[in-house]
Amino acid sequence: MVQLKTIKIKKPAGVNLILGQAHFIKTVEDLHEALVSAIPGINFGLAFCEASGPSLVRTSGTDPVLVKMAAENALKLSCGHCFLIFLKDAYPINVLERIKRVDEVVTIFCATANEAEIVVAETKTGRGVLGVIDGAKSRGIESDNEKKERKLLLREIGYKL
Repeated sequence: MVQLKTIKIKKPAGVNLILGQAHFIKTVEDLHEALVSAIPGINFGLAFCEASGPSLVRTSGTDPVLVKMAAENALKLSCGHCFLIFLKDAYPINVLERIKRVDEVVTIFCATANEAEIVVAETKTGRGVLGVIDGAKSRGIESDNEKKERKLLLREIGYKL
């Protein structure tokens, strides 16, 4: 028997989240090291759902509020080997490559500042992430003017020359 659930991630606007899956308790320390080496002074909270033994939510980070937020959301998810990272004043694009290079990381489900709901399957064995609902449904196709605005924005914020 499989039960499907959606778990809404609770976070304030302006905080980015990264949801992924890894395979070993060492992940907590390795992700911490990857984040602080990617951006000196980074503000983040990290939580990892241990999938065996005591099956605890393991945490780390540089911002106690973000660590608590990550822990509470991870406990709501309770999906084996998933991790949540919350970033403040930093963007996933600046840390994703470092995270992906951590040996234990299996996959990244999402990286977003949007509201997110996680689709979870639960069986007698445990829980797992099936997918992510990340933001609003598409409303149409961009116009030429909207395309120009997008390109201008990327240059204004320094992501394109």
